[in-house]
Amino acid sequence: MATWTPATISSQAGRVALITGGNSGIGWQTARVLAGHGARVVLAGRHPGKLTAAAEAIRAETPSAEVDTLVLDLGDLKSIGAAAGRVVDGGPLDLLINNAGVMNIAERQTTADGFEMTFGTNHLGHFALTAQLMPALRAASAGRVVTVSAIAARWGSGELTDLMSEQRYRPMGAYAKSKRANIVFTVELARRLAGTPMTAVAVHPGAALTNLQQHSQGTAARLLMPLLGRLAMGSPEGAAWPSLYAATNPMVENGAFIGPAGRRQDSGTPKPARLPRGADDPATGAALWHDSERLTGTPFAV
Repeated sequence: MATWTPATISSQAGRVALITGGNSGIGWQTARVLAGHGARVVLAGRHPGKLTAAAEAIRAETPSAEVDTLVLDLGDLKSIGAAAGRVVDGGPLDLLINNAGVMNIAERQTTADGFEMTFGTNHLGHFALTAQLMPALRAASAGRVVTVSAIAARWGSGELTDLMSEQRYRPMGAYAKSKRANIVFTVELARRLAGTPMTAVAVHPGAALTNLQQHSQGTAARLLMPLLGRLAMGSPEGAAWPSLYAATNPMVENGAFIGPAGRRQDSGTPKPARLPRGADDPATGAALWHDSERLTGTPFAV
């Protein structure tokens, strides 16, 4: 397999890309590369000040970069609706990268709408956002949705039950469940997009020390993360490669799952990865879709 690097990306001029969590970590690295190749990027996140600083950093590196910001809280359906409305009013959207996420929250917390925080942010927030951005994605010539999952999607039994972790809450168990849901959602979306110019692709970034891990809660997590960063984790730049590959490679198939090619799938050239067992089961995909529509009150017609 030929080595792929971001240097091989063709011109992205004329494309508009929205990246959730685009103000830091993998999201920011993805945004800066896309902007450097000519795309107009929209950085979406909760904090206006951090968004402005992230946009200015991209412009400092690439003075010609077109960078906009969008205030978006994936843990608040009202914020999602308002942000999606602004995007749809702005015209076609070529690329949506569902990148933002939270992990390892020590105690069970809930979003503004009462969802368990990890699942509510990582999956339900992105589900509702994608649904409401469909008019803008359909208006593009070949809209693409890239959703960032994780190796953790393979952990545990793989069953998508007790979605709100009401029976039992385990910080990393909730994270693994949300990351599996990202893949199941993507495969189901791809199934429903079949026969259209649109594509849905899931990725996992391998291992990297980013704000996602650094913001993990709990004393043990805070003490272990610097050590893990030195021993096992790569850089956010490299971890952004699967997202960039999925976002820009015209040969990526609808419904693909892309990850690093390294022996432990922690880093390296992006390539198709093995789906978690059962993630492509149509019944599982339909059930998650139904539950997500019901919980968020967001119809998602494709």
